Amino acid sequence: MDDIKLFLSKLDNEARQKDAHSLLSLLESASGYKPYLMGSIIGFGHYHYQYESGREGESAVIAFSPRKQHLVVYIMPGFEAYQQLLSKLGKHKLGKSCLYINKLSDINLTVFTEIATHSVKHMQQKYHCKAS
Repeated sequence: MDDIKLFLSKLDNEARQKDAHSLLSLLESASGYKPYLMGSIIGFGHYHYQYESGREGESAVIAFSPRKQHLVVYIMPGFEAYQQLLSKLGKHKLGKSCLYINKLSDINLTVFTEIATHSVKHMQQKYHCKAS
């Protein structure tokens, strides 16, 4: 956890730093996993995946990165099942499995927590997930 605190303390933007600390607590609580640092990404839990091509690896069950322009939250199952919740979330953008948020005050944190919790449960049902 000291490595995560050090990483977050080096963020230039104080508002981004505060939001990152809030996300850290929120995702730890929503996921039930302790955080760990993977480069510039903070992950929670692990799962093993294997594609039809045979390619396989390990990834975080849920994760985020406090980037310069956005907070990026990695929702591993994607967003197809969360369309109704996303309509209530507030200001955000989507990638395939990435939720881009400018600042936490732009979104409804109750709705965000619901999306995060459902995402983790989905991953736990689909994969054998384990703690860090």
